[in-house]
Amino acid sequence: MATVQSFPEIRAAVERLCAGFGGDYWRRLDADRQYPTEFVRALTEAGYLSVLIPEEYGGSGLPLGAACAVLEEIHRSGGNGGACHAQMYTMGTVLRHGSEEQKRQFLPAIAAGSLRLQAFGVTEPGSGTDTSRIRTTAVRDGDDYVVNGQKVFISRTEHSDLMVLLVRTSPRPETGSSHTDGMSVLLVDMREALGNGLTIRPIDTMMNHATTELFFDDLRVPAKNLVGVEGQGFRCILDGMNAERILIAAECIGDARWFTEKSSNYAREREVFGRPIGANQGVQFPIARAHIQAEAAALMVRQAAQLYDAGQPAGAEANMAKLLASEAAWAAAEACIQTHGGYGFAADYDVERKFRETRLYQVAPISTNLILSFVATRELGLPKSF
Repeated sequence: MATVQSFPEIRAAVERLCAGFGGDYWRRLDADRQYPTEFVRALTEAGYLSVLIPEEYGGSGLPLGAACAVLEEIHRSGGNGGACHAQMYTMGTVLRHGSEEQKRQFLPAIAAGSLRLQAFGVTEPGSGTDTSRIRTTAVRDGDDYVVNGQKVFISRTEHSDLMVLLVRTSPRPETGSSHTDGMSVLLVDMREALGNGLTIRPIDTMMNHATTELFFDDLRVPAKNLVGVEGQGFRCILDGMNAERILIAAECIGDARWFTEKSSNYAREREVFGRPIGANQGVQFPIARAHIQAEAAALMVRQAAQLYDAGQPAGAEANMAKLLASEAAWAAAEACIQTHGGYGFAADYDVERKFRETRLYQVAPISTNLILSFVATRELGLPKSF
């Protein structure tokens, strides 16, 4: 395939690493709902989870495009980056808005792999996509904040040492100032918090993403763990959200390319009525269309990453990239399972696992409908519906 791709050396190295974690590895984990500890360790030791951390803190200091290449290649190789991708974008909250003391305390350990920052605590049962209505509170008490509330669909908390937690330090303004005012970001040490005000309850889902529900009951978090300025936490996580959308979009491109390659190979090899099924246009065209969609979406992902790396506003591009890439991946998944017929549902072919995994990205971390609403109101100037 003559696709021009950035960071070819990184892609080739990640592909070699992923070759040691084939379909049988991922199927076994999926069946037992296990965390890919060995895979994450290998990525960490190779330095791929610290590509965005500046060299002065022990990382590689590479742009977001390099992180996109890592995650895309993991998914194109048949794996899943969901077990570790949060470390890349969550770390940006500390890097861009943390104090120098916080950076020196946490970033070198994260880069070395002795500390994991995998958890991003934002979503709540009663707020959904309306982040301004979160109810988890943090009240200052001496040198600590006391946290009470609940979060849901927070992945990897059982496999993370630190969590970036969005809380309310003052009530939501109903009029006047922005509804996002009064929210703050805390860095929570999960090792100290668990059992001391933090309860974690696993949620069983259709994909193996180690998703959990969190309960906070008078959890004490040192005030020195406040990231940025109290009451302006939403501004701190926006950068992380844009990076998140771009990185997830890169994963979707990887999925799309995996599905397309899988479909094409099967369509060339599978014979019915004396000829390969790939000779039929009814089989060819959905695969070709999915390939075209993926290549177009990949260009949008690259543009969003370049804007982000240049420090320019990238909110619209990040959202559009995520929508286009997630839909391209789903189109490729549909074509793949249709091409394989009954074998598409057989676990040994990995299609059904990847099919389940890639469906998530039209819902999370931001739904397609919310992206359309964002573009309609922010980019096209259409009136809000609420």
